[in-house]
Amino acid sequence: MRTARTKTPFLSGVAALGALLVTSSQTFAAGIGQPVPWQMDRQVAVTENARDIHSFEHGMHWLSLGISLFVLGLILWCIFRFGEKRNPTPSKTTHNTAIEIAWTIVPVLILVAVAIPSFRLLRTQLSDPKADVMIKVIGHAWYWSYEYPQAEQGGGFTFDANLDEDKQPKLLATDNDMVVPVNKVVKIQVTSTDVLHSWALPSFGFKIDAITGRLNQAWFKADKEGTYHGQCSELCGQRHAYMPITVRVVSEEAYAQWLTEAKTKYARLDDGSKLADAR
Repeated sequence: MRTARTKTPFLSGVAALGALLVTSSQTFAAGIGQPVPWQMDRQVAVTENARDIHSFEHGMHWLSLGISLFVLGLILWCIFRFGEKRNPTPSKTTHNTAIEIAWTIVPVLILVAVAIPSFRLLRTQLSDPKADVMIKVIGHAWYWSYEYPQAEQGGGFTFDANLDEDKQPKLLATDNDMVVPVNKVVKIQVTSTDVLHSWALPSFGFKIDAITGRLNQAWFKADKEGTYHGQCSELCGQRHAYMPITVRVVSEEAYAQWLTEAKTKYARLDDGSKLADAR
């Protein structure tokens, strides 16, 4: 006669937790080009700059964890070692030269170790490589405009990108997308016509402010085709939350075809976009 074994509540709970972790592993993973429900990490990086930022951030997390555990260990050791039962007559020592030198030098060394990769990352971000594509990004209340210059890059048109509430992902899709070629250095010159805005794209690893009367410049080089979403990241008024950014990264052939179609689809500028000089 077979007897049925009943699982204990503890084992049932462990099994349920394991099933939840297995089935939701993809849910907790970072999204590619857009956020996903219950996402626990940054969006997948598609530029070298974004990958460097993620590596730097992860390193800082591990460093912070190590420092926190070390401080916690010191606190627990002091509680255990210098409690009233073990140390009924407390020491009246007020200075310890070795300890004071150590807690001065060690933080300095930690800051130097943090500064080296930090400055290296800043140097990469502020470098000025030769541009393969130049695009002017203009912030309005509350939409973006993109100007492709008429020069040797084959542009000569401008278009607006407004929120398209019928597209997915919700509140992140636009009616017209900014299109760039893969594995090419793309420089963007960003400004505004009214209030402060900020052009931000998490998968590319940067954000840049759009300021009236000022032309800010940044660059990226996406190494993976796809559609990537961002949003205005500067509180800019009533419809700040409805100012999405969509960038499509396509092959060189698809980009050339899109340029041809865009010249017909969008109103052509009389003399082409005027952008600041850039190498």
